[in-house]
Order: sequence, then C-alpha cells, then structure tokens
Amino acid sequence: MSIMNYTSLPDFDHHEEVVRCVDEGSGLRGFIAVHNTNRGPALGGCRMWTYGDEAAALADVLRLSRGQTYKAALANLDIGGGKSVIIGDPRSDKSRDLLLAMGDYVNNLNVSYIIAEDSGTGVADMRVMNERTQWVAGVVEGSEHGGDPSPSTAYGMFVGIKAAVRHRFGSDNLAGMRIAIQGVGNVGYRLGALLYEAGASLYVADVFADNCECAVREFDARVVSVEEIHRTEVDVYSPCALGGAINDRTVMQIKAAVVAGAANNQLSSPLHGNRLQKRGILCVPDYAINAGGIIDIAYERAGGDQEGKRRHLDSISDTLAELFRRADESGRSTARVADELAEERFQKRSEGRHHQI
Repeated sequence: MSIMNYTSLPDFDHHEEVVRCVDEGSGLRGFIAVHNTNRGPALGGCRMWTYGDEAAALADVLRLSRGQTYKAALANLDIGGGKSVIIGDPRSDKSRDLLLAMGDYVNNLNVSYIIAEDSGTGVADMRVMNERTQWVAGVVEGSEHGGDPSPSTAYGMFVGIKAAVRHRFGSDNLAGMRIAIQGVGNVGYRLGALLYEAGASLYVADVFADNCECAVREFDARVVSVEEIHRTEVDVYSPCALGGAINDRTVMQIKAAVVAGAANNQLSSPLHGNRLQKRGILCVPDYAINAGGIIDIAYERAGGDQEGKRRHLDSISDTLAELFRRADESGRSTARVADELAEERFQKRSEGRHHQI
C-alpha cells in the first residue's frame, strides 16, 4: 500500500496531523504524528530506530501517537498525544544537521506538538532541536535529572509492578520475586536498580551486550537471549524495549504470572491481551504503567514542584488498582477497561485535520 494513503492504514485512528519528514542534506527520514489535542497540546518523544522501511516507521508512529493520547488521559494530564520517529541507527546515523532539520519540521506543524526524548534520542538531542523550535520538552535548566524523564518512567514502573504483584499474589513484597526485563536501556536499567534494591532476582536481555554486562555487574542479573527472555520461568515479565513483544509467536510461550513493561504497544493486537487473560496472566496496560515520563515532562513544563510530581507518580498504583478491579468485576481484559476509561477522559475523538504526506 502506498504510504501516501495513510488514512486507510489499520493503525490510522482519526489522527489530526501526519507529516513525512525528509531532508536530503542531513539524511533525515521520519514521521511526526499528532493523534488528538482535545485535552491540550500533543506531547510525545522522538524515537530513532533502524526501521526496515518507511511503512514500518509510519505504522509505529501512528500507534505510538495514539497511545500517548490514552496515556495522558489516563494519567489525568491536560495534554494530548503525539509522537515522532527518525529512521536510522542512533549510534551512527545521528548528526547535528539531522536534529536541526527535525526541529524545523516540529516548528512548522499546523498543530501543537511538543517533542521530547525517547528510545535513541536524549537530552542533548533535544537541546539541538530547541535551537529551531520552542516546542521541545526536557531542556529546562536545573530540572531534576537534567530533563531526562527516564528516571520517572522507571519509578512509575516500579510503583506499577508492585501494584500488579499485590493484585496477583496478595502482597507487594518483591523480595525473592523473579523478574525478567527485556531491554535494559535508560528505563529498563533504572527499573532494574529499583527492583534489585527491593530484593528481586533479575533476568535481563538486550540487543546491546554492554547493557547486559552492566546489569550483571550491578544487579547480579542473569543474562537470557532476546529470543528466549519472554519464556523464562519468572513471576513478572517486563518488556522494556520496542513494541510488539507479545505477538502470535510469543503469546502462548509466556510463563510469567504478570506482564508489566515500559515498552509502548507491547501487544501486537488486542487479541493477545485476551489470550493472556484466558491463560490467567495479569497483563498491565503499557500506557497505564509507563506514564511516569510524560508526567515528569508535564510537571517540568508547568513548573510543578517535585513533591507534587512524586504524588502523581505514586498515583499510578491507584489507577492500576481501579483498572484491575473493573476488569475482575466485568470479566473484560485490562486493556479494554483501560481504553474505555481513557476515552471517557479525552472525550469524543475529533475528525481533526489531516496533513497529506
């Protein structure tokens, strides 16, 4: 299917604006997608990854931006959902000119989109983009962690995993719990530190061997291959890399009692959530548990205090408890219940504005 016909793609969901970003001089190729701004300007990170082709990148940005809308609404933030992706290897293809070109695209959008860091980009990259646009988050001088939201994402994940373990096992004591982390980058590594301090036994996998080596050295973790981590005999499986970890191949192989990860769009299809539910596996909706980063950025931009931010992060536990209760009472999947609650909060989806790519 032609990329130009993006409105007919299965992942298109009344997005307000979708822009193809190309700059021949710097080698920039990517997309920006703004899903919904009913609650406020769209906020979402910029992911840089070695996508197989533009179609794969477009599908990812459409799904990710929609997820941001639901994440912000469920976290009770007055912001909407957007996302951007850059095609390329963040370790070798990134350049100052490429980042400046991306900043220009953000600045010229017809709707408000606030760009932030994500997988493959960092605070330094946002500072470069900020030279071309004011619509950048994570660059406020003197902010906690230097503007990096990943510590808050990891903390929110920790709070959420404790809530899930409490619901599934009757106690949130993580001592002795076996937890498998797929992806020990910025978020996964920090999550590992919190879990290790709480007494959990960790299993880790990552496409970059040096990340695993750090986890072994710091957390006494056991390394498992990326292909096998999902079927490790553990209590909690935590996908913290890219989306689609739970798919037709893996869904029936998962042996954990709880699935709770920081990766966006962990389920390749809602049907996989139903399958996990039928197997008695508690699947925590990704955008409900990984909202710590967007909460951090929202507080940073609004000048909120650290105590208020911490309370908001801790409230992830209460949100999950409510989702688990509703799911148990209705017999529906946690994913479906989370979607319904988020949709109530960002109201009826508008048809929006479509910018042809």
